[in-house]
Amino acid sequence: MSERLEPALYLVPVPIGNRDDITLRALKTLQRADIIASEDTRTTGQLLALYGITAQRLQSYHDYNEAHRADELIRAVQTGSAVAVVSEAGSPCISDPGYRLVQAAIAAHISVVPLPGATALIPALSASGLATHSFVFLGFPPQKKGRETFLRKALAHEETVVMYESSHRIVALLEELTTLGAGARRICIARELTKMYEEFIRENLDDCLQRLAARPSQKGEFVVILEGKGEGEEMTN
Repeated sequence: MSERLEPALYLVPVPIGNRDDITLRALKTLQRADIIASEDTRTTGQLLALYGITAQRLQSYHDYNEAHRADELIRAVQTGSAVAVVSEAGSPCISDPGYRLVQAAIAAHISVVPLPGATALIPALSASGLATHSFVFLGFPPQKKGRETFLRKALAHEETVVMYESSHRIVALLEELTTLGAGARRICIARELTKMYEEFIRENLDDCLQRLAARPSQKGEFVVILEGKGEGEEMTN
């Protein structure tokens, strides 16, 4: 019989594409947890089945039920359960549900155990060719309200800027950044990381926009890594 986990909240990264990227520690934690709280129970169920882990303890935990489910999970830990939290892909809390649950656990004096593992942010940055000693991660830009303000603040950073964007809005994002005066900056677009059609585009922003805009459609998830603001660079009003 496997060793039982101590009651705590375990943050467990899962692969972002290539299923070989799960760690041994993550598998052991998922095997031993009393409850697995998942952003997408279908995707997680498939992953668990791949490794012969029972999905009977699987519960949904996502943006739409986060408030009441967080209370349930906290009570479960307080009564002696080990709760593992997983996103659909990557690391919990990184542009995915989880941080409210972590806040609640800290407030309840519950141990939070973060496991290292897969995330799109670091592989994309490390292979971008842009400065990695200092960077800011901004997640997904707002879709509508506050979007321009968000992008202007992003372009004001001297550090390398990392963002996520969907296939539906990636071209619009590059157009907006160009309109704001960043067309000459170096950029790296990382698409479908760890998957069969993984792609890196490393050019200046103007050329990258032309390349993507020429495609009939955009597919996959995108990580955008943008060079920081240079000395004397001016943004448009």
